[in-house]
Amino acid sequence: MPVMRNQRTLRREIGVEGIGLHTGAECSLRLVPAPRDTGVKFLRKDKGVLINADCNSVADTAFATTLGVNGTRVKTVEHLLAALSGLGIDNLVVEMDGPEVPILDGSAVKFVDMILQAGIAAQAAERPHLRIQKPFAFKEGNAEIYALPHEGFHITYQTYYNHHLLGHQRLSIDLSEESFVSELAPARTFGFLKDVEHLRARGLAKGGSLENAIILSETGVLNGSGLRFEDEFIRHKVLDLIGDLSLIGFPVMGRIFAARTGHTTNLKFAKALVASDCWELASASAPLEFPYTLSI
Repeated sequence: MPVMRNQRTLRREIGVEGIGLHTGAECSLRLVPAPRDTGVKFLRKDKGVLINADCNSVADTAFATTLGVNGTRVKTVEHLLAALSGLGIDNLVVEMDGPEVPILDGSAVKFVDMILQAGIAAQAAERPHLRIQKPFAFKEGNAEIYALPHEGFHITYQTYYNHHLLGHQRLSIDLSEESFVSELAPARTFGFLKDVEHLRARGLAKGGSLENAIILSETGVLNGSGLRFEDEFIRHKVLDLIGDLSLIGFPVMGRIFAARTGHTTNLKFAKALVASDCWELASASAPLEFPYTLSI
């Protein structure tokens, strides 16, 4: 796998409309090409507020990753961020007129389709990578994430659920654009029927349905279409992890091992990793300085 590459954006704008998984609110979203070194930014056009997609902007991690600044928020960004990271889109403005990224079918596949339809444009600047130089471990409760040196990007993930369809699952994958598109992007978000009323009582999952999530009862999958992969659940957990790790701001060069994590653990790990001395920001020619100070 090639390690260093040029920065990328889209060739043209492209948009989509849909409802948010948790708010149930309609939102129009447009992906707008941006100059090199811009990074990924969310523009709440209805509020006139620009939000950087980085660890400093994380405002909430309960059941989704939410970014915010000065009280203005963008909810459930992880699937879109995973698609951008998986296809190597570095510079982009995500224009929105609502509070939550559309859930679409609950996976990243429609965002991937949009990106490929718009086309990918290389830019005349190198893309630095965050290279893991020595082992780093993060544990919280039963959740744990490790980062190890590796030439490329590899994720091993393990889940443990008290449900006969999930149980103990393990997935190990070398990340490339091809493997992301075919093995991870189609995997949908999932939840348990017994938790739906609890979530809605908390003002969440207002837009959830069998059209945009896999719902599990005690006996099985309620979706008539069944599963896209036998282990679709763990594939979606890896998808979420990729989206959350993209908030580091640079592609990771290393081997990641994760078990029993959610958005909260993913983002705590990302912040702790950046604050550590276990990595260098490297280009093809030389190490670089990290461009922002992390607020923890």
